[in-house]
Formats: sequence, structure tokens, C-alpha cells
Amino acid sequence: MNFLMKAALGGGPPDVGKMLGGEAEDKDPEAEKEKEEERQEALRQEEDERKAKHTKMEAEREVIRQGIRDKYGIKKREVAEAEAQAAMEQASEGSLTRPKKAVPSGCGDDDEEENIMDTMMKYLPGPLQDMLKK
Repeated sequence: MNFLMKAALGGGPPDVGKMLGGEAEDKDPEAEKEKEEERQEALRQEEDERKAKHTKMEAEREVIRQGIRDKYGIKKREVAEAEAQAAMEQASEGSLTRPKKAVPSGCGDDDEEENIMDTMMKYLPGPLQDMLKK
């Protein structure tokens, strides 16, 4: 009979079940808080399992990739780029057309503290240096 009543009412309002003598649900804040904590813990656990599965799959893929690299003599991208960069630097060592570095060596060294006048004095001819020193 209970089945027939529920089927007849379908998905009616939730209070209809209580009016017909169904179980009354007490809303306990502690029980709700506990359920929420359990749900959060379950979500964290699922996320950890997903990350572990992903890590395992990526490790398996890397093993397969390395096998292919070994078979065909291909280098990893990072290693190949580093070797190409080193070859470019060595080829351009002492060349007039070599790429310029961002900061030339010796610029910005804090070990030698000279003021601008001392630096300028080095490049002036002797008689001018004597005149400016006086």
C-alpha cells in the first residue's frame, strides 16, 4: 500500500511523505556537519587517487617514449636544446657577429667603487688631468 501511495504521488513535495506518516527528518547541525566532513574527505580521497593514477600513467608513457628515443637515436627536447645552445655559443666565441650579452662583464661590479670623475680622468690626456686636479 505504501508503494502505491508513493507511486501515485510521484515526486511530490517532501512534506507529503511526512503527512502520510513517513519518517520525520530532524535536522541536526552536528550530523549535517559530520556528513559534510565525510563528503569532503571522500572528495579529497578521490582526487588523491586520480592524481596517483595520472602519475602512474605518465610514468608508463615516459618509459615508452624513452624506448622510442633509444630505438631511433632521438634526444630529449631539453637535452637537444641545451646542446644546440652550447654549440651556438662555442661557434660564436670571438666572432664579431656573436650575439651580445645583456650586461657586459665588468659592468655593475660593486667591488671597484669609483666615482665618475676618476673614470673620466683616466681617458683624458696628461696635461688636462693636471689642470683638472688643481
